[in-house]
Amino acid sequence: MRLFGLRDNNWLLTIVIALLVPALAQDNAKSEYQFNDSHLHLTNYIQEGTDIHQFVTLMGNTVGRVAIFGIPLQQQWSFRIDADRAPTYYLNSDAHLYYYSFTDAWIAMAYRSLPNEQQARLDPMITGFNPTDMYAADHIRRVLQTFPGVFSGIGEFTIHKEFVSAKVDGDAASLQDPALDRILDFAAEAGLVVIIHNDIDVPFAKEGSAPAYLEQMKTVVKRHSNATIIWAHTGVGRVVRPIKDHAANLGVILRDPAFRHVYFDISWDEVAKYIVSSPEATMIMASLIERYPDRFLFGTDEVAPSSESTYFRVFQRYQPLWNSLSHDASEKIRKTNYERVFDDARHRVRAWESLHLPTKGQ
Repeated sequence: MRLFGLRDNNWLLTIVIALLVPALAQDNAKSEYQFNDSHLHLTNYIQEGTDIHQFVTLMGNTVGRVAIFGIPLQQQWSFRIDADRAPTYYLNSDAHLYYYSFTDAWIAMAYRSLPNEQQARLDPMITGFNPTDMYAADHIRRVLQTFPGVFSGIGEFTIHKEFVSAKVDGDAASLQDPALDRILDFAAEAGLVVIIHNDIDVPFAKEGSAPAYLEQMKTVVKRHSNATIIWAHTGVGRVVRPIKDHAANLGVILRDPAFRHVYFDISWDEVAKYIVSSPEATMIMASLIERYPDRFLFGTDEVAPSSESTYFRVFQRYQPLWNSLSHDASEKIRKTNYERVFDDARHRVRAWESLHLPTKGQ
């Protein structure tokens, strides 16, 4: 057999097959997957979690790509408060939470332990910084320089969050803190996607009152128009419920060109419970997504999932929403918006790293 003028080309065929078969298998898997996950915590509030190799197995052909991150806060185990009852969640104890920067190194090393084809399915995020610290942006820069080729964004990090903010040791985070501006400025410079948790209101707010943090949040993100920002959970929480005009308030942001860099994720089972609570609620959200299909991403917000049943439950709970969307809008929120946003981030962050990493001999 002759190929490219060579007498014996079995070796060449072997190489071609070795290159093509994995690519074809990846394309087939990509065509079969049901969603990308924009919001996954690989570790929990005591920095324990799912082995990353096990997690990739859980993804299977159901999930295409995942933005993975730890949790930037560690729940303190205070013997004085909890004795031998070791807390594993922030609602298990009255002891403080504190920022745990090692989470970024842990995520990076776990990611690097994977083969290249599995790394390609994950987008690690930097979370281990204190958003009240003017040095937080410097931490993010050092992480990129220490682990080049790994991270695509920052977050999920928290400013205002029901029950959590009051437990964090030290200063309370604020949307009006210049430290946050430094973080967002650097994210824009380096091309990092930003996933930020900020409740739109305070718990148990008075009916009919203006959301406590809506205007502050709009002011912050508006002045950082060069950063790609994902507002986690559309600003709602366990008891911070969608206000009567929640969809209308989101619509104001979505139709304003000054916020074209702002996206919303609908991650978390607590968010799903509101959206699928009634046919009317589902249709309100479906209508909003249909008007702005390029601006929403699906995420699970699962924390250290250990089985398919736990990992896929949020996606399955959203079935009434998927049924209410057109094929195009459903594809965008479940798949292609993620790919567009995170592919752009990968390209921009790698370009920043190539300019700012020290060369050998320096």
